[in-house]
Amino acid sequence: MLLMKMKSKVATSQYSEDWLPVKKIMNGMISTDDGYFVTGVKVLPKNIFMLEKTEQQRIIYDLRNFYNSLDYEFWLIIADRPVDINVYLANLQIQYNNTHDSFSRKLIMQDINKANDFMSAEYNVVDTEYFILFKEKKSEIVQKRLHALISGFASCGLSASQTSNDDLRMLLDNFFNGGNKTTLGTVSA
Repeated sequence: MLLMKMKSKVATSQYSEDWLPVKKIMNGMISTDDGYFVTGVKVLPKNIFMLEKTEQQRIIYDLRNFYNSLDYEFWLIIADRPVDINVYLANLQIQYNNTHDSFSRKLIMQDINKANDFMSAEYNVVDTEYFILFKEKKSEIVQKRLHALISGFASCGLSASQTSNDDLRMLLDNFFNGGNKTTLGTVSA
């Protein structure tokens, strides 16, 4: 029945926003038309390959046990978020202008040139972000799961925090628009 309703909406609309069950995004959760909350955690990346071999193995073992302890459906999502490095470039330029030592100026100029290379069309400057999302109807279960996810990742040596509204909007944009930020339906002053 739900599939038939979605098909009829899709047939009459050219925008995915018209047939998605998203009611609103608030408090780090997507509220859906069918009464579910979709939320989760963003896990900060950690390069475990810089650690000792035994520490790497411990983290992998802990993560495997943690994932196996989750007794509900979840989605592991890896998303690239575009990064604006103009502020970084401006700070480098200020440092360059305030430095009189020729060796330091040369090093700063190398960093400026490298940053400009990254902004060229050849490269795509992005941060890779990691998310675990789930859906649930009861808000008290949502809070328990969020707490358990954050604690579980902490016990594995990783930092996690609840998704923000901006995180969820970025994930929807990535999924439906290939990472291009949309401004449909917004008014710019």
